[in-house]
Amino acid sequence: MRITRYVRILLMAMAVLAMSAASFAQIGIGISVRFGPPALPVYEQPPCPAEGYIWTPGYWAWDADAADYFWVPGTWVLAPETGFLWTPGWWGWGGSAFLFHAGYWGPHIGFYGGINYGFGYFGHGYEGGRWDGGHFFYNRSVNNVNITNIHNVYNTTVINNTTVNRVSYNGGEGGINDRARPEEEAAERDRHIPAVAAQTEHQQAARSDPQQRASVNHGRPAVAATDRPGQFKGAGAVPAREAGAPYHAPAEAGRPENAGRPENNVPRPGNEAARPENTGRPENNVPRPPASHAKELEPHQPTTPPSTGNAQRDQKYQQQQQKLAQKQNQQHQQLQQKQEQEHQRLAQQKASDARTQQIEQKHQQQTQQLEQKHTQQQQHLQQKQAPPRPKGK
Repeated sequence: MRITRYVRILLMAMAVLAMSAASFAQIGIGISVRFGPPALPVYEQPPCPAEGYIWTPGYWAWDADAADYFWVPGTWVLAPETGFLWTPGWWGWGGSAFLFHAGYWGPHIGFYGGINYGFGYFGHGYEGGRWDGGHFFYNRSVNNVNITNIHNVYNTTVINNTTVNRVSYNGGEGGINDRARPEEEAAERDRHIPAVAAQTEHQQAARSDPQQRASVNHGRPAVAATDRPGQFKGAGAVPAREAGAPYHAPAEAGRPENAGRPENNVPRPGNEAARPENTGRPENNVPRPPASHAKELEPHQPTTPPSTGNAQRDQKYQQQQQKLAQKQNQQHQQLQQKQEQEHQRLAQQKASDARTQQIEQKHQQQTQQLEQKHTQQQQHLQQKQAPPRPKGK
């Protein structure tokens, strides 16, 4: 029966999602940690393996089980669509913790914290290449490209006015002091694609290697970059030349409260003040698989912004939180209705297994993109509402 086949396909899709949940949780949802990541290590870029690959810079990710940052090597990744570019993820101070803003693919480069990742990502925009006529052209002045294998190249000297440093986060003590430009804010409203499977698997491979942990490599990872995702051995694996700054073990050596637990880590409104009594419950430390349909999403709840000492301002902030939660829940309902209508059409048309699976994948992507958008909206509002830092700190 077609209903049986439909259920079987859906269960298979959910199984695939469950297997990749741990890696997707950080890239696609975001986390929060009480202390910032180490400085960006100094490393060389491996050669681009083939045309169509785009450089995605390395970054420090958080491992909740190890209560430690680990380095995800920079790597060349095939663009998921012609014309799409990679906006790197970044860490930013959210008023009470450092929040991870997920990277994404899109037609324009969005804000990535003003972080100077190098190789074309100098804090704003991307100088490493451009799309032209359905082909990606590489700027050789900032990329390692072998012109014998790749002919779509140009050479434009980039004048980098960004202060050269290895700071890996925005805001907070010692962080980059920068904000999104109008064109970067506009880019956030584009259609986005989350990190592709090769990227989540690459991140998971880094997480599984103890040598990538900051407490072990002291900011100088054994593998700082790779020529392809997941290639941690061989000539394509490049070690860091040196740490970006002297490594100092964080004062909070233990597991930060609620840090690194994707379901409790601020991106979903109402979860940023997670119940501390649940910290040690194993079932709450297992990341939930990403939702496949809008009907599986939990309703957003308005959060309570930190007190500023100004009652009128606090009331304004609370109203903003309520308005955002209401708008996001309306978008949940709209997407759910749209997806249910498509399910009904599939049943009426007696669609094939292949067509049904295609629609299920589409719904999965729609749902994840909507939640990623809501995560970013909530994080930006929290940063906007964060009490100002005292002068001199």
